[in-house]
Amino acid sequence: MRAVGIDLGEKRIGVAISDSDGRVATPYETVARSGSRDQDHRLIRAIVEEVEAEILVVGLPLSLDGVEGKAALNARKEAELLQQVVAIPLAMHDERLTTVEAERMLQEQGLDAVQRRKIVDKVAASIILQAWMDGR
Repeated sequence: MRAVGIDLGEKRIGVAISDSDGRVATPYETVARSGSRDQDHRLIRAIVEEVEAEILVVGLPLSLDGVEGKAALNARKEAELLQQVVAIPLAMHDERLTTVEAERMLQEQGLDAVQRRKIVDKVAASIILQAWMDGR
């Protein structure tokens, strides 16, 4: 089962895809926020359709103690709007510390801050998606 994972950020949306067996997540694309949520969601739908995904996994930014704060509530609201646009099931998955983990991985690879900024969101999305797949 091919899945698409997304990391919803204020400025960018990281996108990752799984292999067709739903076992390995790979960073795919970083979508710059356009200022129009509808336009951003149409772009996500186009990616979902392009890769023939069967499920969309959205990162849920819980606080460190597991509580759903403002960011998590906003992510849930946006996921509800996304669900109206994509024609596949949507799942939410805990994304605590995924951006921190992605940054650490990219630093270990020797990328500077400018290089990391360009790809950290899609790497974080792949971490979210991989964790969701591993948990199934």
